[in-house]
Amino acid sequence: MASTAALVAAPDPVRRQRPRHCPEGQYVAAVRGQDSFNRQYLNAKLRYYRDFRTRWPDLEAWFAEPLAERAGRLPGESFHRPSFPTSHRARTYLTYLGLHGYATFDYRWMFAVGQLRVHDQAALLGIDPGTMVLVEEAVALGYNRMSAKQAMHWSVARIVLRNGLTDVADITGDHVAEVLEAIRLFPEDPEFASFYPSAQQFYEGPAKSWITHLHQLEVVLFHRGQVAKQPRKLMPSWKPPLTLPPRMLAVAKKWLAARKLTDAPSTVDKLELAVRTFCRWLEANHPGITTFADVTRDHCLGWIGHIAEAPTEKTGKPLGVMSRIQRISGLSQFFRDTALWQYPDVPGHTLIGAGDAPKFPLKVPRFIPDDELDQLMPAIDAIACPFQRAALLVARWSGARRTEIQRLPMDCLDRYPDGTARLRLSGRKTYKERVVPLHEDAATALQQAIDLRRNAPERPFTDERTGEEIRYLFMSHGKLLSTFYLFETPIQDACKAAGLVRPGGRAGTGRGTVSAHRFRHTVGTQLAERGAKLHTIMKVLGHTSVSMALVYAQISDQEVLRDYKAVLGPGATIAGPAADELRNGSLPDTAVDWLTTNFFKTELELGRCLRLPAEGPCECDLYLTCAKFVTTPEYAPRLRARREVEQTLALDAAQRGWDREVERHRCTSDRIDKLLADLGQPAHHEEKVENTSP
Repeated sequence: MASTAALVAAPDPVRRQRPRHCPEGQYVAAVRGQDSFNRQYLNAKLRYYRDFRTRWPDLEAWFAEPLAERAGRLPGESFHRPSFPTSHRARTYLTYLGLHGYATFDYRWMFAVGQLRVHDQAALLGIDPGTMVLVEEAVALGYNRMSAKQAMHWSVARIVLRNGLTDVADITGDHVAEVLEAIRLFPEDPEFASFYPSAQQFYEGPAKSWITHLHQLEVVLFHRGQVAKQPRKLMPSWKPPLTLPPRMLAVAKKWLAARKLTDAPSTVDKLELAVRTFCRWLEANHPGITTFADVTRDHCLGWIGHIAEAPTEKTGKPLGVMSRIQRISGLSQFFRDTALWQYPDVPGHTLIGAGDAPKFPLKVPRFIPDDELDQLMPAIDAIACPFQRAALLVARWSGARRTEIQRLPMDCLDRYPDGTARLRLSGRKTYKERVVPLHEDAATALQQAIDLRRNAPERPFTDERTGEEIRYLFMSHGKLLSTFYLFETPIQDACKAAGLVRPGGRAGTGRGTVSAHRFRHTVGTQLAERGAKLHTIMKVLGHTSVSMALVYAQISDQEVLRDYKAVLGPGATIAGPAADELRNGSLPDTAVDWLTTNFFKTELELGRCLRLPAEGPCECDLYLTCAKFVTTPEYAPRLRARREVEQTLALDAAQRGWDREVERHRCTSDRIDKLLADLGQPAHHEEKVENTSP
């Protein structure tokens, strides 16, 4: 792989022609033709120009000088006493050459120089590349005029000097991408340390501002139609290239390229990280391996043991369970895919599987309790930003994922025939669109946001998965609002306003941190507790497998507590052969402990069986007379229904002349009458009589 120095010294592929000086008379006339009261300043410009030309009669020789000499003035130096005054004072002339097409300049020099007043020089020369048109279009998208002017001037000036352009209409997405890549690679430059003390300071300081400028330009160009891809602001993140033996590197790159065709970028990054860490371990522990075909299961198991114990550079602690699962899963997928696709230089079969990864504890979904919801919802209703309020209310009442809400289209809301609001979700994670009912509070807030955005002057975005052109709802300044702005920021403010704050100021209570994602768990839990069908839970939450929805279909803690108290709590109303034993408290402690743990295993059709494991399995189907049977008032409707069935069967048996069957069914009916009487419940269904009196 080419070194950084080789990359820096490589020929410039963009420069169309050899850089050259302009005719002296042309530059002298341009300077003297400038409208200025300070003739001394104009004469100084000409003197600096002649000094520069005398020092470098061949302009190409100047491009070959070290970066520090070309920049002229190093950080911390006085403006009047730079280390290399000839280059420093000739910046006006160099800018002139770039604006007139005599030379194009590399980004290294422009980053080292810092400030270049290109537009001021262009105005003096009567050159207008159209930057102010971009500024006005940025203001129409919602940007502040001053920030838009600064962003367009910085970005356009450097792209113009780099590519010899004369009109902003010629700027493309490739030009913007080239600047971003140059920013990312600048810390690798051998002379970078002459201008910035560290890459971190560079990334957190000027690089962050420059990327913000470029992002604003890219947004404007996108809505102009000059940039095809949806603009995204990505802060610089540098990672070393894969350094593997040639045969291993070829396989890894080929596999990652194939995964990029179907997987999200974040997924591909995780897969690359898995291969990267495994190969780094191989290099340290088995340097003789130069092809994946020589890798065995023992090597993989050794790596799995290593990542479970070795501290990481970032935290000094071993990887967490979830990180280890992701790494092991990624490496397993690598061997599985390369075997299936019949790549050369690979084992040709799977070396590790899901059973080799640690088991992640399955936790109960953390829903927001009703009392906290009662405190939180008024605070959410009071949020000033209509987009934040609508996003949180949709999360509360639909259970949708945050990225699904972030990418809601303008036409996401309509109504069922009965007038109930209906929400259309794109299904970002599952690739399956779905439609769910929506509470009227959320529908009202969503409609307000739609009305605000109805006439926005924006170009539709193209969905990278479907290719469909979509006008998104949650947008500002020509781009998607972040999930941090839509959810994290307002939920923190709402929790503080509602008094739901944990020690340290974080949103939440002793029951856990309150987050927007917990609204999703709340919707799933409430649907399960209130009797929703399993497929309804799957449909609303967008689950693709039954096991995902079954997490919510389990009996909740409140349901367990209520039923437990109905049978074993003090003062419970109970009936049946085991009722006296429970009332008298004659059950031993071991029996109570078992019932406490296994209470829901005791449920029958009409009550519960309190037979303990030591007593063996119950062999009596007629459990109404079983000594261990007990029931509560909640089973009264079932008891009455069973009583009606027994009486119907008795009547049918009488008509057929089956006397013994008549006796059996009537005995069962009488036993149910006794149970209902003990529970204080009527034997017949009570029918409500409407009051028709005036």
